[in-house]
Amino acid sequence: MATLILVRHGRSTANTAGLLAGWTPGVALDEHGGEQAAALPGRLAGVPLAAVVSSPLQRCRETTAPLLAARPELAAHTDERIGECHYGGWSGRKLSELSEDPLMKIVQQHPSAAVFPGGESMRAMQARAVDCVRDWNARIEEEHGSDAVFLMCSHGDIIKSLVADALGMHLDLFQRIHVEPCSVTAIRYTPTRPFLLRLGDTGDLGALAPREHPAAPGAASDKATEDTGNAVVGGGAGAV
Repeated sequence: MATLILVRHGRSTANTAGLLAGWTPGVALDEHGGEQAAALPGRLAGVPLAAVVSSPLQRCRETTAPLLAARPELAAHTDERIGECHYGGWSGRKLSELSEDPLMKIVQQHPSAAVFPGGESMRAMQARAVDCVRDWNARIEEEHGSDAVFLMCSHGDIIKSLVADALGMHLDLFQRIHVEPCSVTAIRYTPTRPFLLRLGDTGDLGALAPREHPAAPGAASDKATEDTGNAVVGGGAGAV
């Protein structure tokens, strides 16, 4: 079956402000996120793509725009099933405030039981994303053959849940996975099982170096993540 390239959107204004964006309208890439998106066509220059499928949210559409401009022959689609988790009443709030909410412990340690107030469960989020990938795998293979490669641009928690599914991991373990903004994760699907080919590849290993600069005001820093052992809900702002 087809090979799926998952791209997390570039760094957004919500990432740098330390906000959980969810489906909040008007969340765009920040300057660095725009630079990340501009570099994406070069990073994928050697990869033949059959199609691009994007979350309908602005930050994902802005991330794929340079790639689509560089390859005008590519078919471009949107699919709400790989849109961000519906965080409900958590949407648009500061992560620093949400860290005090009792639900955060469930999100971190037992996400399969987490249901966001006025939103969806994390189980439902994963189920719709997996269904989306399965449907597009079948469509791409039928139209372009079993060696085809296609790209989906989505969000941190969605991509993490898809990786967990590919690895046969329970959703309760998915917070152990991390994907940087504009990172590339690749999964090769076969009739019997998927193979994880890349995870959170940013093109360099600078993200592994210790931080030298403080996080943006109000942002949830990775240092805080290291201290508490918690994952950044929504994915975080990345290493830069």
